[in-house]
Amino acid sequence: MANARAAGGFTAPPIPIGPAALAHYSAGPMILVIDNYDSFTWNLVHYLMELGAEVEVVRNDAISPGQALSSGASAFLLSPGPCTPNEAGVSLDLVAACADAGAPLLGVCLGHQAIGQHFGGHVVRGGLMHGKTSPVTHDGTGLFEGLPSPFTATRYHSLIVEDIPECLIVNATSDDGSVMGFRHKSLPIHSVQFHPESIATEYGHDMLANFLRIAGIPVRERAAA
Repeated sequence: MANARAAGGFTAPPIPIGPAALAHYSAGPMILVIDNYDSFTWNLVHYLMELGAEVEVVRNDAISPGQALSSGASAFLLSPGPCTPNEAGVSLDLVAACADAGAPLLGVCLGHQAIGQHFGGHVVRGGLMHGKTSPVTHDGTGLFEGLPSPFTATRYHSLIVEDIPECLIVNATSDDGSVMGFRHKSLPIHSVQFHPESIATEYGHDMLANFLRIAGIPVRERAAA
């Protein structure tokens, strides 16, 4: 067994090591998280658990799209990661599978790039934004429903998605004009380039709660801070 420690000090429960291993946390309707070998995955797991979702975690090279869709998951999340979509295991194929099945899917950072690339966008080099915050302006749709605009978000990326295809609606941008979020026109597929799970991002729980609602997963109300 191995322990994963996420940025921000959250220590994840042990994750089994092995090609068929799934790590199970919490109880309730399940969201399957594809871990692209990134510690921020565990912050996302922690936030989702706080919102009342059951979470299963599997590495991006330990599951096929068919296994993912037959796992019993109500929704899927593609985590951040240190590579490109082409190197992110099952990620691109899972986007295709979720699109074909009409399954709810959320992409974060690398996951956002995988969604954009699958639908015809181009993943290109941008400015180095590791640990930097930016104001994000949005249109109040999808993940951003009910949230103030702009808000502050934390960015950890050097790649961005450009040439967004018509099937994806850009619903969030940064002050430098970079695309920070989009949603599919007709499918329950949403993504953000920034990190909602970062402590320096405002309304991170609210964005994840909006995704759970989109996926039909009940959300546990959190106590006021």
